[in-house]
Amino acid sequence: MAKESKDKKGTSKRRDKKDFEDDKPKKPKRKSNGTVQTNGLAKEKHAVKEEDSDSDTPLATVASSKKVNGKVKSESSTPVKKEKKSKEVKKEASEDAEDEEEYRWWDAPKKEDDTIKWTTLEHNGVIFPPEYEPLPKNVKLRYNGVPVNLHRDAEEVAGFFGAMLNSTHNVENPTFQKNFFNDFTEILKKTGGATDKDGNNVQIKEFSKLDFQPIFEYYHARNEEKKARPPAEKKADKAAKDAIEAPYLYCMWDGRKEKVGNFRVEPPGLFRGRGEHPKTGKVKSRVLPEQITINIGKEAKVPTPPEGHKWKEVKHDNKATWLAMWQENINGAYKYVMLAANSTVKGQSDFKKFEKARELKKHIDRIRKDYYKELKAELMADRQRATAVYLIDKFALRAGNEKDAENEAETVGCCSLKFEHVTLKPPNTVIFDFLGKDSIRFYDEVTVDEQVFKNLKIFKKNKSNGDDIFDRLNVRLWFSFILVHMLI
Repeated sequence: MAKESKDKKGTSKRRDKKDFEDDKPKKPKRKSNGTVQTNGLAKEKHAVKEEDSDSDTPLATVASSKKVNGKVKSESSTPVKKEKKSKEVKKEASEDAEDEEEYRWWDAPKKEDDTIKWTTLEHNGVIFPPEYEPLPKNVKLRYNGVPVNLHRDAEEVAGFFGAMLNSTHNVENPTFQKNFFNDFTEILKKTGGATDKDGNNVQIKEFSKLDFQPIFEYYHARNEEKKARPPAEKKADKAAKDAIEAPYLYCMWDGRKEKVGNFRVEPPGLFRGRGEHPKTGKVKSRVLPEQITINIGKEAKVPTPPEGHKWKEVKHDNKATWLAMWQENINGAYKYVMLAANSTVKGQSDFKKFEKARELKKHIDRIRKDYYKELKAELMADRQRATAVYLIDKFALRAGNEKDAENEAETVGCCSLKFEHVTLKPPNTVIFDFLGKDSIRFYDEVTVDEQVFKNLKIFKKNKSNGDDIFDRLNVRLWFSFILVHMLI
């Protein structure tokens, strides 16, 4: 096996077997100019003792002597302290690696019941966003030029909009303004409305008369002040923040330390959404402990909620992989605190997903053969399904599903394509133009089989904008088609 030597910088290099035939160092060659050459490096005569060549100390760190002003001065190209510090860091990293030995879940024996996700589970719950800090008394929302006094809750909502004035694509969006104003006026009703400096009621009825500029200037100045702080202060603040979050970073899952993904509860604000979302601008309410369900082991200590509050519920569901859960107020969707992407549970989930994709490879040829045959099926539903599968297979379109246009952005996939999303250009060119996932525009001109072009022409016949092209198809039918062919 080849040994290792060290170069000038102290890094190891591989040496061939021919570089050493015995354990004795070879006698260095002596040049005519009186210098000694060792390993290709010319040294002053007697500068380095011959026996030092077998030392473990890198050549770059061996001090050479020079006369400076009649005195002998020792030089070293690599400081000893730096090398020592580097070794200490490596040693600490090695010790940490030993302490956090990787759990090889792929080699672990399979559980008899795959539905049981954990036996013991311990964690510290969630971190809530800080409480609202009221604006200074000299900073007011103005209505029709008059500064107004607001209840703390209404002032917080006004601050959401005021802080966003530089985000023009949001605050200048008519839908964003309308949704915000509707929610803002509702909060005003609940909190007693607005008053002027003399305590008289101010009826806020028009969004255009609201002036958020004083609020924006206050938050902008505060942000600039934070940016201008000395690095030492920023570092101290970060250290304090890290210390608060440290207990929430990890949980104990079946006795193993696993990283938690999203342990912070989202702060209140204004919902933005992706693309032309119909609910953009609505107020995201502050999440309270009374809305949160904790999932934890029966024997574990339940996290303590903030003072004066209690959890909605405490569960011990070992068939679930979430640690905490609550329902947000915009779309009624449930938010979950899960383990991090590099956790054991996520790795197992991804493994199953990719194994299913690998399984599809065994059946794809038969599936293609069958859907090509059904492109000419007499039953319209079968022909639509075959055409959709063709488009998904050939052009990697997302399957798509029906959307609630009132509560979700109108994005589509293959099965939910509408009349206006597909343009046919003879003899066999199809132009796709629609908003896909995350409201990102999808545009492509593709060449399709002659039969597929004919089918799309039939599917568009007697239809207009807003009508579904695959009106006799849904994602479930398409997915069941794939599953059936994989099971046969």
